Amino acid sequence: MPTFDIPGIARVTHSQILSQTAGDTQVTRFLFDSRKFSLARGSLFVAIPGKHQDGHDYILPLYQKGIRNFLVSKPVSLPGPANVILAEDSLAALQRLAAWHRQQFPGKVIGISGSNGKTIVKEWLFQILSRDIPVYRSPHSYNSQLGVALSLLQLEPYHSMAIIEAGISQAGEMQRLAAMIQADFGVFTSLGPAHDAHFASRKQKLEEKMQLFRNAQTLVFPGEIHEIPAFLQKEKWDIRACGWGKEGGIQLLHKEISATGTQMQIAFPTGPKDVRIPFCDLASVSNALTVASVLSLLDYEPDFIAEGLQNLQALEMRLELKEGINASTIINDSYSSDLMSLQVALDFMDQQDDPRERVLILSDILQSGMPPQALYSSLNQLLQTRRVDRLIGIGAEISAHRRLFQVQAHFYPDTESFLSKHPFSSFRRCFILIKGARAFGFERIGKALQQKAHETVLQINLNALTHNLKYYQSLLQPGTRTMAMIKAFGYGSGSWELANLLQFHKVDYLGVAYVDEGYALRKAGIQCPIMVMNPDSESVIPALRYGLEPEIYSAGILEELIAGTGAPDSPPLPARIHLKIDSGMHRLGFLPEEIPWLISRLKNHPEIQVISVFSHLAASEDPAQDAFTRQQAGVFLEAWSDLQDALGYSLMRHLLNSAGISRFPEYHFEMVRLGIGLYGVAGTPAEQGYLENVSTLRSVISQIKNIRKGESVGYNRQWTAAEDTRIAIIPVGYADGYDMRLGNGLGRVLIRGNTVPVIGKVCMDMIMVHLGEAEATEGEEVILFGEALPVGTLASAIGSIPYEILTGISARVKRVYYYA
Repeated sequence: MPTFDIPGIARVTHSQILSQTAGDTQVTRFLFDSRKFSLARGSLFVAIPGKHQDGHDYILPLYQKGIRNFLVSKPVSLPGPANVILAEDSLAALQRLAAWHRQQFPGKVIGISGSNGKTIVKEWLFQILSRDIPVYRSPHSYNSQLGVALSLLQLEPYHSMAIIEAGISQAGEMQRLAAMIQADFGVFTSLGPAHDAHFASRKQKLEEKMQLFRNAQTLVFPGEIHEIPAFLQKEKWDIRACGWGKEGGIQLLHKEISATGTQMQIAFPTGPKDVRIPFCDLASVSNALTVASVLSLLDYEPDFIAEGLQNLQALEMRLELKEGINASTIINDSYSSDLMSLQVALDFMDQQDDPRERVLILSDILQSGMPPQALYSSLNQLLQTRRVDRLIGIGAEISAHRRLFQVQAHFYPDTESFLSKHPFSSFRRCFILIKGARAFGFERIGKALQQKAHETVLQINLNALTHNLKYYQSLLQPGTRTMAMIKAFGYGSGSWELANLLQFHKVDYLGVAYVDEGYALRKAGIQCPIMVMNPDSESVIPALRYGLEPEIYSAGILEELIAGTGAPDSPPLPARIHLKIDSGMHRLGFLPEEIPWLISRLKNHPEIQVISVFSHLAASEDPAQDAFTRQQAGVFLEAWSDLQDALGYSLMRHLLNSAGISRFPEYHFEMVRLGIGLYGVAGTPAEQGYLENVSTLRSVISQIKNIRKGESVGYNRQWTAAEDTRIAIIPVGYADGYDMRLGNGLGRVLIRGNTVPVIGKVCMDMIMVHLGEAEATEGEEVILFGEALPVGTLASAIGSIPYEILTGISARVKRVYYYA
């Protein structure tokens, strides 16, 4: 991550240094929410005054937790050494720093704005472009005055492109965002009614959003927004404007929507091309055409664009089908409430072609800009044109206009009333769309209606994994290939899902431990080369039949291979293999003295093709062992040289694992093997800050109990309360892969940002934790490991390593894959 220093921040932001007495002035992360505190060193807390809370009130508690760097807008008094920067406006200072950091960025910046679709277009562009170049994009929906600043401050020099989302809700906001983003390429996704109430007219809203693109060279937009060409002509901006669907932009010639996706024919400048997307709602079609337009103007070929669109992956954001209670199905879109997004959700429901009763649970529609009578009359008309059988309206305004609705309807003043009074037994074999403004907290409705399942899940952040892949690839010498290791169930993260993503990002090889792992990937459609690290004598020939490339590490395995390739039912030839050299680790591999015999056997069997020669370093992460590492490299290179000279063709070399990639660039050779680093665990402490957390193990509190002094908890009574206290029971245990050694105070979990100890023995399906004075409620989320509680912390507590913790998570724990 980028590094700043206190004097530099003060200089760039035109601020005053009140105090510089804490010693270390380096800043690598910016903290604005005290609840998200995770690491003190390198953090700078930006105290932002707000309408309801003032960040300055949290400075002293954060100081007590170890934070020593502060950006403030009013003087503060601290009990000890600290680095304090005083700005006239702390948020404006952060924005100036972000704008300055953006100016140092040598790559192209794409700025995205619009009423709807910003985040989807951003994420889809990222998914496709990151296959080709290192791309950064603003996380989550970080599109606000604060979010954009935080996004830009994470830009790295190795990124070739940045995609930044900008959102506004009222006039006067875009100017500050535009000054930070300084977009080279503009994308306008849509112009809808969202936030109309805060603008004098649609024209004013358009003009405000367009300020993001004032200095851009290119602008993409849906051609149906006819106001944009008129605006550009009036303003005389020197910009290349391309509206898809109109003259000068790509054209949609034909589309056919089915239950599984949308088939389109698109006219690109080079000619028509058939394109398929795995989505069937009209909004996705529009967003896909915007993405295709951007990629075309970035000079990508239609084949590349079509492949990227076909392989788009759904984001865990909205419009996802989930199993509900009583054989019902839920579409949970509890993030926004406006007529346009409701139409999109109803489009999605229509595409399911489901005959069951359709129920819409809808909140008040906020910030529509329409008079309530006209708004809810329009809503009634919309519901009349769709097959909505039952409406449940929640909110004072929709309830006040109940007489306008001609469908069967029930109304409640608020979410709490609905949850407590509505008979949930009425939802039986229904198709339920949940649509609400954030203020109504419809997440509780979604949770109540969803089918209950095991409440412990392992969340896999696919964007973080992609980031880590691109980070390591940015360190490689030109031409060095990457083998991504997904053995051991993808280090606990799942194999096919990760293999599919890595194949999408065009890694050169995948590495698995056993033949059955590779066979499962082939059956699932994974096509890229796969090396099998640990084949036995019985599986080496089946590996070849499955299109896998086995590691050959001993004379016995080689003889089995030779015999199998000469049999009547031999696999396709030549047999592609990889040779393992034991350069000093003394696990699998040919010893140096066995190389002459190996050469002799291979020369007599040209049907065997050696693709690569490799070895495994024993201590690549340990500077104290660097002499031994270089000794291993010397042994390996000598064996490789002898083999290549004798066989008479080029052999790839790969020696380095994750830690070795950054520490020994001279040994990158033709390929490296990226393992645990891909999953967010660095080989060295210095490198950890460059990686993103991939895996988060989450659960919930099943029950909270009051325990009296002297009472024991758990099997064998290994923990006894020293005083009256509270404990929580969490539904995770050793059957889920939560190590038994983490009991009796060694393990910790995170609840509301507080770490609390595991007490007593770890049970098969449960653990107990000591809450003490920590605040918590039943049903509340618990983090067992993740970004704020690194898996390495758990491993260290029991004398283990992150590999063991990650690979130990049971298959019964549901994996949830998402983009953050």
